[in-house]
Amino acid sequence: MEELAGKVALVTGGSRGIGAAIAQRLARGGAAVALTYSSSADKARAVAKQIDADGGRALVIQADNADPRAVTAAVERTVEDLGRIDILVNNAGIFTGGPLEAATVEEADRLWAVNVRAALVAAQAAARHMGEGGRIIMIGSALTERVPAAGLTLYAMTKSALTGLTKGLARDLGPRGITVSVVHGGLIDTDMNPADGPGAEFLRTVPALGRYGRAEDIAAAVAHLAGADGRYITGAAITVDGGFAA
Repeated sequence: MEELAGKVALVTGGSRGIGAAIAQRLARGGAAVALTYSSSADKARAVAKQIDADGGRALVIQADNADPRAVTAAVERTVEDLGRIDILVNNAGIFTGGPLEAATVEEADRLWAVNVRAALVAAQAAARHMGEGGRIIMIGSALTERVPAAGLTLYAMTKSALTGLTKGLARDLGPRGITVSVVHGGLIDTDMNPADGPGAEFLRTVPALGRYGRAEDIAAAVAHLAGADGRYITGAAITVDGGFAA
């Protein structure tokens, strides 16, 4: 259970939902974990407090993914305070949906900045400090494979871009022994997409399993990729969606 002992992980957007589950799972594996938040300071501190109470080590960093300087600074702070960085999980993201006619360039630019550009910037910064065995893991979406309703175009665009980013980084960093993969999560019960929220009745019919997944389901896939068993997985898109795209 301590296969990540001695490792340091940075999880962006780790204050709630999938990010919090990932941070806690990696900490249980023995990693020291830095987690960023944009505005949910209390939630981020609560995640860190739980990690500390469980015998782990956590570092909380305020960073807005829309600001490239803040993203880079979060990586540098992780290295400065925790001594290194072995695992980067690009989880932070935002969602907007609605009619295509109502979409604006400003909205598209912000989605791109937070969901895609920040992942590239963080990967560049982390790769400068990573050695053999480093792991970079993106959190994407099953919407890259199937868009079951209208109004999701901009979000699906940004999450689809993470697959191309992952494959390119895998080629760039493979010679250094650093792996890069993306986990495409499906219908996951979080505060951004609650199982009792608007549209949940329809959405529940989309996955083959007919239900929402849990944040821990995504965290388990991330832990596998981050650990020793993930050493030969790179450039891969791993789908954890309960058959959303089946």
